Amino acid sequence: MLHRAGRRPQFFYTTAPLPCPYLAGRTERKVVTELSGPEGEALHDRLSRAGFRRSHNIAYAPVCPGCQSCIPIRIVVADFQPGRTHRRLLKANAGVTAQEVPARATAEQFALFQRYQRARHRDGDMAAMGFYDYRAMVEDTPITTMLIEFREAPDRLVGACLTDWLKDGLSAVYSFFEPDYASRSLGTLSILHLVERARQLGLPYVYLGYWVPQSAKMAYKAAFRPSEILVNGAWVPLRDAAPPVASFVPESVG
Repeated sequence: MLHRAGRRPQFFYTTAPLPCPYLAGRTERKVVTELSGPEGEALHDRLSRAGFRRSHNIAYAPVCPGCQSCIPIRIVVADFQPGRTHRRLLKANAGVTAQEVPARATAEQFALFQRYQRARHRDGDMAAMGFYDYRAMVEDTPITTMLIEFREAPDRLVGACLTDWLKDGLSAVYSFFEPDYASRSLGTLSILHLVERARQLGLPYVYLGYWVPQSAKMAYKAAFRPSEILVNGAWVPLRDAAPPVASFVPESVG
């Protein structure tokens, strides 16, 4: 009789409490699991539909005590149409081209990444990242991942979006852009490009990560309608669902 090895169990862990990067005075905790082996890509697909995100070879989701402010959100590609503001933005950036390139770090990308971090997130952990940290962020991936570079003539890199390719959509992992071009809304431009690219590929969704209504840095994601949010384990239209009330209970001291 042949003996078939069973599937390796998938272990999930909870991280230690850390300061919340989105809401001052709050603490974040995450549940994390490793993405590896031949089942890594399929697991990532399933976890993405369950509200997880990817960083390197880890999938994670917030499990913060007493807080539900981080709400998974995705754009419904088939129903999305650019609004008036989006059309003006596309016209203003008509000279910007997008090119899909392999997930390989370059010195040019890193220089732009540094300028972006120093201008927009000077006090964040990512502002201190060196080139090898950046390369790990881009290249340490067990799944199908690409970089979308945004360039302006003659050949200036003005933005980039690290993007995962899922079975049911594209997932925006991290984007950064030329800080001098803040008025050009290149972050929004990258999302509009992902929607159009997903439409061309016949993929139904663009995953935007977590919408945090109380955070100015994350509230913008609700502007892309129609979209869906994950509430109590089910994806529901944002227009039909109020965000969960973020009850916050401070952790005990001592």
